[in-house]
Amino acid sequence: MSNGKIQVREVQFANSVLLPEIVKLLDEGHTVTLRLKGFSMRPFLEDGRDKALLVKAVDPKVGDPVLAEVSEKHYVLHRIIAINGDQVVLRGDGNLGEEHCTIPDVKGAVIGFYRKGREMLDRTDGRKWRIYSWFWTRLYPIRRYLLAFYRRIWLKLFKPI
Repeated sequence: MSNGKIQVREVQFANSVLLPEIVKLLDEGHTVTLRLKGFSMRPFLEDGRDKALLVKAVDPKVGDPVLAEVSEKHYVLHRIIAINGDQVVLRGDGNLGEEHCTIPDVKGAVIGFYRKGREMLDRTDGRKWRIYSWFWTRLYPIRRYLLAFYRRIWLKLFKPI
């Protein structure tokens, strides 16, 4: 590196290896930026394109996007759709099914997303996220049709950045 340029190398790890280490960092009080993998938060968030800014989860509420361990070393970043006592029900915005965990299994809270290669954070407590969330969560009964349109037509016409 004699020319003064910095080399950047991206390394990928399995979620079962990486996410327990991220949870340790969150427990120590660090914030973590995590590149998203998977399609469960479509149409708002895309695999490999977007990033989530996480902090340790404290007092999670319905509607919050969280990092949760739904089974041993199996983590999801989904929205909380219900809390009944100690039981938490989760659903990804791009999913129709539910996943379950307990309050202690909610490891991280998302405070914002870096979307479409932008450097500006879309905060989860901001107007844009709240409006999107309000509409999208109420569209659940017809979400399957909207997601099918998004996958089969929209993505073919307008490839994600």
